[in-house]
Amino acid sequence: MNTNHQTALAQKLLFLADDELILAHRNSEWTGHGPILEEDIAFTNIALDEMGHAATWHRLRQELTGEDVDTAVFFRDPAAYRNVQLVELPHGDWAFSMLRQYLFDVYELVHLAQLATSSYRPLAEAAAKIRVEEIYHLRHTAAWVTRLGLGTAESHQRMQTTLDTLWPYAQQLFVNLPEDEALGEMGMAVSPSSLLEEWQHLTTTHLTQANLIIPTNHMPPTTDRADHTDHLTSLLAEMQSVARQYPTAVW
Repeated sequence: MNTNHQTALAQKLLFLADDELILAHRNSEWTGHGPILEEDIAFTNIALDEMGHAATWHRLRQELTGEDVDTAVFFRDPAAYRNVQLVELPHGDWAFSMLRQYLFDVYELVHLAQLATSSYRPLAEAAAKIRVEEIYHLRHTAAWVTRLGLGTAESHQRMQTTLDTLWPYAQQLFVNLPEDEALGEMGMAVSPSSLLEEWQHLTTTHLTQANLIIPTNHMPPTTDRADHTDHLTSLLAEMQSVARQYPTAVW
């Protein structure tokens, strides 16, 4: 692997890690506030899984760059984060969080299947392992999409409103970036745009069965992963506060 490919792979791993970490933080905000006790525990476990996946991607990146994982997480400013805007939006109501997680779970399912065939063995092995957990995540969130979409008039209305809001944000997951070409040359990763058709088929089929109308707006709010909302700034201020207050502490 030459320097250019190593740099591109490290950046790809940062994208993966930041998406997982920020979504995990948003999901963790439901801990103690779930609609029922069983679901409170279940969604907290999903948040923990996503955080563990972020740690996995960061450790692989550390092997390439030497950057300490905690430093990358707690001492980067918002402008240096590379997550999509979808995951940084406030958690909203239960419909919002369930549908966001569902859209992301389907993306991960198709993406991890491709990454599991990567020519870079550490990436392929990590993707295969993570995908097993994501299958269970998707079963959980897909069930909630059905339950809320086919539930009461209010639950259906909340789901449709949420879908109209989140659908454009989800499209950013499939924007090709400069790093993708270099990684494709080496068989390390596929371009995000190549995943869109399968994602659309899986999501539209399930969402339609839940009596939801697929939005016509397919334009993401941004195509640049360095472009964030103010929500990320406030999220990181909270998440990083202890580490920055005690930067030399050993935990």
